[in-house]
Amino acid sequence: MVGNGNRAPSRRFRDGSGSPSALVFAAGAVALWSTNALVGKSLLASHPVSLVQLLQFCGAALVFAVIHLASRKNAAPENAATGARSIAVGIIGLVGTMVLQYIAFASMPVIEANLVAYTWPLMVAAAVIVLGKPQRPVLLGSTAVLGFVGVALVISGGRGQPFLQGSIVGYLAAFGSALCMAFYSIAVARLATPSERLLLPSALVGVGLTLLWCVHDGAAWPAGADLLLGLYLGAGPMGLGYYFWSRALKLEGGGKVAVVAYLTPIASTLLLTMSGETLTLTAIAGAVLVIGSCIAVGIERSEAENHA
Repeated sequence: MVGNGNRAPSRRFRDGSGSPSALVFAAGAVALWSTNALVGKSLLASHPVSLVQLLQFCGAALVFAVIHLASRKNAAPENAATGARSIAVGIIGLVGTMVLQYIAFASMPVIEANLVAYTWPLMVAAAVIVLGKPQRPVLLGSTAVLGFVGVALVISGGRGQPFLQGSIVGYLAAFGSALCMAFYSIAVARLATPSERLLLPSALVGVGLTLLWCVHDGAAWPAGADLLLGLYLGAGPMGLGYYFWSRALKLEGGGKVAVVAYLTPIASTLLLTMSGETLTLTAIAGAVLVIGSCIAVGIERSEAENHA
């Protein structure tokens, strides 16, 4: 018994579980993601969603290509079925999440869309309850329910308007974005495929789709600061953000890392309020419930994994 206990810490370190590197990668992702809504808001004020998305996917594809080239020598071959499954996970997680999120940004107040899109941790909690065997399912479920109550308060009280007074497309897109990110966060930790191998093809698919979208919209290519900001959204929040988050999940599995990731809506909401975005008291109460529930879910999952 003693011998097994002495071997466990070194095994955990070799597997990456509990590694400080996971928290470092997660913190890097959160720092980049926190700027996404603010920079996106400024670009959407003068450019269509299609163009902002094209710039993002171009910047992300460049980052993933560089990482892929740097790590290609160490990559092990994989069969066609595994490769196709990995690419599908990447397309849903990257293209689905980001396109739907920016449709939401353009269709409703950004500060509200951002909070709704970050309900993905609560969706992960719901999946754990349904598919897994959480130690405290009632507590986990109650926390998730409170989070979704907070979402309803954000939507209904964001501008003192009746429920769903804004664009139904925006609300559906924000929830769709959260669903895609929840799926990605669950699936990517279970894949042996290196992050850059599934993210690069996904980004290239995004480039192709948004290029066609831009042609349809007749969008003009931006110049100067707007071009740089668009490429930053791709290279930073989308490119390095997704890469860092994927690495963190593969190293640690989602417990302590999840707690760090749930700080994103706090930081991004603070940045948006500093830029002039406002919420009513009702929506603020909803935001507190959303953010508090996300953090509580992360702590519960972390404690459950430590107990196991």
